[in-house]
Amino acid sequence: MVQTARVSAVVWTAAGSLLAWLWLLLCQGFFWRTDVRLPSRVEPAAWPSVCVVVPARDEAAVLPAALPSLLAQDYPGRAEVFLVDDGSSDGTGELARDLAGRHGGLPLTVGSPGEPPAGWTGKLWAVRHGIALARAREPEYLLLTDADIAHAPDSLRELVAAARSGGFDVVSQMARLRVASVWERLVVPAFVYFFAQLYPFRRIAGPGRTAAAAGGCVLLRAETAERARIPDAIRHAVIDDVALARTVKHGGGRVWLGLAERVDSVRPYPRLHDLWRMVSRSAYAQLRHNVLLLAGTVAGLALVYLVPPVAVLAGLATGRAPAAVLGGLAWLIMAGTYVPMLRYYRQPLWLAPLLPFTAFLYLLMTVDSAVQHYRGRGAAWKGRTYARPDAVPDEG
Repeated sequence: MVQTARVSAVVWTAAGSLLAWLWLLLCQGFFWRTDVRLPSRVEPAAWPSVCVVVPARDEAAVLPAALPSLLAQDYPGRAEVFLVDDGSSDGTGELARDLAGRHGGLPLTVGSPGEPPAGWTGKLWAVRHGIALARAREPEYLLLTDADIAHAPDSLRELVAAARSGGFDVVSQMARLRVASVWERLVVPAFVYFFAQLYPFRRIAGPGRTAAAAGGCVLLRAETAERARIPDAIRHAVIDDVALARTVKHGGGRVWLGLAERVDSVRPYPRLHDLWRMVSRSAYAQLRHNVLLLAGTVAGLALVYLVPPVAVLAGLATGRAPAAVLGGLAWLIMAGTYVPMLRYYRQPLWLAPLLPFTAFLYLLMTVDSAVQHYRGRGAAWKGRTYARPDAVPDEG
């Protein structure tokens, strides 16, 4: 009787996982498709002015591969780059000036904001300083991009053309992350896959509440930024790109997000430890530091990603075909939805069945993020640790 009850529980759990995957496959904005690229666009008759803001803290290792691509932008209108050296200890500012002197191209201004006051995350404080410097040029658009992002020569003009053609206040591209080491191959495509599952790209451009952006490449209308009080309105945010998009869209602005074609991150994550830190620093913030949301996320990850292989193994071990079949179908749908992302990252398709293992790693990273939060370590950006949100005073 006890054994029968256990088998029934496995079968019903496997059936629940399969139903969850059928819902994700058909009803979650077709998140698994990778064909959401820059929307159709035509070049404007007059090109608007753009200021590029690059927050940078200890980025000397990646700057030579990224900054020259910004300076070399083939943009028909007026454009200028503002790099904000946020208290670097590795000579980031000096290196930026040297690269500009050697490569030429767009004008470069290097500024330094000083230490952020209470209530600000460091990156957003640097962005605020860069926007303040840019405001004197009265640009129509701001391009917020990270110091590790390399842009194709026509990246800026394509972003501006898309924004003007579609009437978007925000046009953001999720840069293609580096995939070279074993751990990068296993973890990075899944990172973008999970992000798209949470924020289906097709829904972001629609009228609903779904809003997100990718912080490495965000073209923002300057008038919209001023009206929405960006970045002041999101100064507490650890996940600043999503907060920015949400603020703009909830204020009536239009937001577009898609996968990049020639915008690439050059930052390496050679070890599992590096990728673990990238995910765990903000995972619990994504759950709004809510224990109930954490428990629901862990349960959901287990049901959706871990149950299928467990059901297959349990069914084969006990000779119970229903559990193995249901788990196998769920696993098959899971792997099938992951294939487009692997192709986008030019990775072997045999990685698709390993997605449950990767999801288990993400589950552990999320739990670790919560543990670090309750140990009082807060979130971190470039070696700077921030207080827990409930400990940060509101400056009004």
